[in-house]
Amino acid sequence: MVTGQVSENSESRFSALLVGAARLPGVRIDREAYLRTALARHCSEDQLRQAMDENPAAAGIPLDVLDRVADAAIRYETAKVSALSAAAGIPGFIAMPATVPADLAQYVAHMLRVAQKLAYLYSWPDLFATDNDDLDDATKGVLTLFFGVMFGTQSANAAVGKVAEAMAEQVAKKLPQQALTKGVVYPIVKKVAGYLGVKMTKETFAKSVSKAIPLVGAAVSGGLTYATFRPMSKRLKTHLSGLELAKPVGGQVIIGEVIKDEDHQAADEVKIPKPGREWRVLKHR
Repeated sequence: MVTGQVSENSESRFSALLVGAARLPGVRIDREAYLRTALARHCSEDQLRQAMDENPAAAGIPLDVLDRVADAAIRYETAKVSALSAAAGIPGFIAMPATVPADLAQYVAHMLRVAQKLAYLYSWPDLFATDNDDLDDATKGVLTLFFGVMFGTQSANAAVGKVAEAMAEQVAKKLPQQALTKGVVYPIVKKVAGYLGVKMTKETFAKSVSKAIPLVGAAVSGGLTYATFRPMSKRLKTHLSGLELAKPVGGQVIIGEVIKDEDHQAADEVKIPKPGREWRVLKHR
């Protein structure tokens, strides 16, 4: 009985943290605007329109292109959240009660930002389709699973795969409500939320200790954030990019592009025989 109450309390704590972070300014990513900005340099206007109207996979945008854009998004969000974490650590022990909750909220907010960017690049639908401040249950469920993947929980990996399969089968442009709120995935969502509630409580305590000494605490806090946020984001990127949902349909072949160096000497010729993660670069010297 006590164990059940602890699990329920930790699940509630995580849910409240997720909802609160989602309400912070600048957290919600406009899917179409982000895809246009992120992919404009890498594909044609027709591909760009199709990526926004449908998804990058339907537009045939190669996975190696999406991976490079995803890496840039991870670098940006990691640098931003690390700087904010370091700044929160500067006041030291006196300001700890105020800075620690704020730092945790910022951390979760940037997890939400990077999760949205990665999801949109790898062909997931709009996670915030309405302007409503409150998250619907399906969105809350899939974000919980994304966070679970970031924290390395195998059950979350499997559940995200099931949700992706359901969308692929239905050729859906929105999250599968039934699977995330009542189906086989729902119990996993609740279990992952409980785990994350406990996990984040422990990490909050660790960050509280790191902030005890002014300036030194700032460096430790910023470094700790960098050391955790980047690999967690990479973990989600790897998982989403490996799903069937992310694989490009059709695609374009780039043949025999010759690049010249500054001395105008012919460099390696790059030939890409087919789209997808199985592309191989053949170098002719």
